[in-house]
Amino acid sequence: MKKGLVMEGGAMRGMFTCGVLDVFMEKGIEFDGAVGVSAGATFGCNIKSRQHGRALRYNKKYCTDKRYHSVSSLLKTGDIYNAEFCYNELPYKLDKWDIETFKNNPMEFFCVVTDINTGKPVYHKCLTGEKDDIVWIQASASMPLVSRPVEINGGKYLDGGISDSIPLKFMEEQGYDDILVIETQPVDYIKKKQGYMPLVRSMLRKYPNMIRCMEERYIMYNEEKRYIREKELAGKVHVIRPDAPLNVSPIEKDPSELQRVYEHGRKKAMEYLV
Repeated sequence: MKKGLVMEGGAMRGMFTCGVLDVFMEKGIEFDGAVGVSAGATFGCNIKSRQHGRALRYNKKYCTDKRYHSVSSLLKTGDIYNAEFCYNELPYKLDKWDIETFKNNPMEFFCVVTDINTGKPVYHKCLTGEKDDIVWIQASASMPLVSRPVEINGGKYLDGGISDSIPLKFMEEQGYDDILVIETQPVDYIKKKQGYMPLVRSMLRKYPNMIRCMEERYIMYNEEKRYIREKELAGKVHVIRPDAPLNVSPIEKDPSELQRVYEHGRKKAMEYLV
């Protein structure tokens, strides 16, 4: 059997996922492959580089740093999470990503992005951990309206959660048959229609397929949650999720709040392993 891991995004709700992954690393639990979406990619990649505690550490250290995320960064650069700081200075200088371990770990790692021309998901397999992979991970976490599209090989991409928020079906299609899904919303969460669609239509007017994708995102998301729950109840997939809404800001500036969400992830991982 091939053991697979699916990691939902959700900005700083991803601290929940970090708590789960750190417990797994402490216990020596490994997977044959993983897929991360948005924060599930930016934080989840640390399981392949085997860097226990890294995502919690740098988020707590820099969450109040305007170079990391801020409205001023959004106004100056078009990215609320400053791309230069997050994907260059931080991983290569301030809290180094272990590229060699990432490269040598045989576990497959995919990240999901959304092609803004087609409105469809694209699944990139990260092989080296070098800049050619970092830019795909950046695109996976580039939230619409508060991030610029990331250009890669002539294409333009944004947050993978727009088109495939919890890609269980993708991992099944890759041949994984023993799959754990880490969700960042409680079991009864139902996504509602987006209230910011007028702004989306204005800002992305050149990309009608992307607009349609965002209009229908709530339908896609709720169907994925339904599918996962159905398979969970049938004993065909494992799921770790929070007990209640995590209620943490996408640009949380309180380190204690990040720790709180992280600790809840640890708690749920320990309960799962009992």
